[in-house]
Amino acid sequence: MLINLLSDTVTKPTKNMRLAMANAEVGDDVFQEDPTVNALQNRMAEMFGHEAALFCPSGTMTNQIAINVHTNPLEEVICDYTSHIYQYETSGYAYNARVGINLLHGEYGKINADLVEQAVKSKYDWLPISKLVVLENSTNKGGGNYYNLDEQKAIKTICDKHNLKLHLDGARLFNVIAETKESTLDIGACYDSISICLSKGLGAPVGSVLISDKKTIDKARRFRKVMGGGMRQAGIIAAGCMYALDNHVDRLSEDNQNAKEIGLFLSGLSFVEEVMPVKTNIVIFSLKERMAQPMVDQLKLNGILASAFGPQQIRFVTHMEITSDMIAELKRILKTF
Repeated sequence: MLINLLSDTVTKPTKNMRLAMANAEVGDDVFQEDPTVNALQNRMAEMFGHEAALFCPSGTMTNQIAINVHTNPLEEVICDYTSHIYQYETSGYAYNARVGINLLHGEYGKINADLVEQAVKSKYDWLPISKLVVLENSTNKGGGNYYNLDEQKAIKTICDKHNLKLHLDGARLFNVIAETKESTLDIGACYDSISICLSKGLGAPVGSVLISDKKTIDKARRFRKVMGGGMRQAGIIAAGCMYALDNHVDRLSEDNQNAKEIGLFLSGLSFVEEVMPVKTNIVIFSLKERMAQPMVDQLKLNGILASAFGPQQIRFVTHMEITSDMIAELKRILKTF
């Protein structure tokens, strides 16, 4: 039995999802003539109360496009130091948009309105201009922590006060909504743009969507093209995303609950120093004396795939292919360490 906890990106399309993809109506999306892509974009925009959306191959691309459309060179992005745009997008903010980054130290990946206000720079020639705030919900390196609606509204108020744009890296946003039950329209009202990945918890094979107003998305489409993200008969993969929205949203609470069960079990093991608070489908734990990579290697020998998230940290991510039998086997193997 292989227990793949590397990420929620490892899922395979279900049989019915493959059928939906095989039967998708397609066209040339570069000419905006793919009906399935257009339907997905319209659906996502409407869901979050915005005018338009843009289908892209990856969440990194949607985030990088958002940074490009909201900033100019010599300006800066404000975010938590654990943010995906800083940690895992190869300094794309500097390479693609020629902007700086202002890193804040929040708690488990979350910043707050006070930290944002303190970070806004004065208008001096020798300082970059603060222009964009990026929040991540849920927080990857923060162990799946999340912002509630009131926290997001408070940050939006500060952004409006200082004429800052606010972008949401909502790669796992639907895992958050499974917990908070908050309205997508209320969430959408807080942001100038939202990036949502459909190939993580929702189980689609490929695809992320950038949501914003029509003028911003028109500009974003040009950046997608220059980044090589213009796709042709992309309705084949958009159909997988549509299927995921129809069938895989309501079950995300199961993934979150599985992660909480694993986190509770880990907290009782003698070799575990700390388990970050488990809020959604990510479990990050620290080891007392062991180093993370050797333990990850040992887990692999026992049929468990995980990722080292630091010298003494390991990450598990639950998803739709993780079953109760797998969790029982994971517990059994962990007891032998």
